[in-house]
Amino acid sequence: MQTERGQAMLERVQTICSELPEVDQIVDGFGHDVMKVRGKTFIMMGEGHNSEHPSLSVKATKEQQFLLLEQGGYVKTPYIGHHGWVSVDMAVGPNWDELTDIIQEAYLLAAPKRLVKQVLESVAK
Repeated sequence: MQTERGQAMLERVQTICSELPEVDQIVDGFGHDVMKVRGKTFIMMGEGHNSEHPSLSVKATKEQQFLLLEQGGYVKTPYIGHHGWVSVDMAVGPNWDELTDIIQEAYLLAAPKRLVKQVLESVAK
C-alpha cells in the first residue's frame, strides 16, 4: 500500500486480524496485500493505478454475498465474485464495525476446524 488511505486501511485490517490465530500477511504476485490462514486467503487488498481508492475484498459465502450486495456498500469482487467474494464500495466507505464482523466470518470460512473451534471457544468465554 502506497497511499495514506491504503496504509490506514491496511493497519485497520492488521489490527482486526491480530486477534485471530495463525494469520499470515503476504504480498502476492499482483502486488495485493493478502491475509491468509494456513495458506487459505480470506482478505485481499490493493491499490489500482487508475483508482483513487484502495480496494478491500473479503471471502464470503454466496448467501452472505447476496445479503451484503442487497444492503449496499459492497460490490461483487471482479474475477472471483462468482465464488462469493465481496469488495467494499470505497466510494461509500467502509463501516469498520460491520467490517470487523465480516472479516472474522471470512477467517472462519478459511480456517481449519481446529482454529475455528479455538476462536469460537474464546468468544464464548
